[in-house]
Amino acid sequence: MKKALIGKKVGMTQIFDENGTVIPVTVIEAGPCVVAQVKTIENDGYEAVQLGFGEVKENKLNKPVKGHFAKANVTAKKHLREFRLDSIEGIKVGDELKADVFVAGDKIDVQGTSKGKGFQGVIKRHGQSRGPMGHGSMYHRRPGSMGPTSTPGRVFKGKKLPGHMGVLTVTIQNLEIIAVDKENNVILVKGNIPGPKKSLVVIKTSVKNPGKVNETEELNTYVTETPVEVANEETPVVEETAESAPAEATEE
Repeated sequence: MKKALIGKKVGMTQIFDENGTVIPVTVIEAGPCVVAQVKTIENDGYEAVQLGFGEVKENKLNKPVKGHFAKANVTAKKHLREFRLDSIEGIKVGDELKADVFVAGDKIDVQGTSKGKGFQGVIKRHGQSRGPMGHGSMYHRRPGSMGPTSTPGRVFKGKKLPGHMGVLTVTIQNLEIIAVDKENNVILVKGNIPGPKKSLVVIKTSVKNPGKVNETEELNTYVTETPVEVANEETPVVEETAESAPAEATEE
């Protein structure tokens, strides 16, 4: 089952497992998130859940956003994100989702905005190699050939050149949740995630490795609606007699 939350990156630290192995983890403040809207097929043409996260003053919001929260009768939130889940059954407007939605061992995808690096050259931005650094070389850290001169006489589209680096939406897939602190709404994720501290992140169930489904879901998948009738007839037992013995035995 797909699950999703909005959170804030707190920072990185490390913990030790039972064997004393160091595990680098990222601390994420996940929730509480409030359900601001539930979209249905009848009204919107598809099913989705809109979650709100983060406190904000009402004077920072415009009238349409204020009316949206007033209609839902929920406290105004700074961030709104929409998620398409497998099923919206049981989810109502005003419900509060916390970090206990996820459990330790779940595989998740974390989406965030990468750190801004400013204007950078091709070596840092695209990972290109530099030229010789000797005094006689006229080529050190330049982007390289711009293409032919006469034909076609232009720079091809997609040529890797210096420019602005960072501030992009980045998703890191298949991360593992190490621990969940329900009281403080904190999730510890193994490894790093994109973005600086205090940046907004979106946590969703992993696409490539969603994990094992519950046993009840497995049963519901394989159990058919029409029961299969099993015959209770006993299989007749054939008793061997002297008459049914093979002819070779009698000849001996």
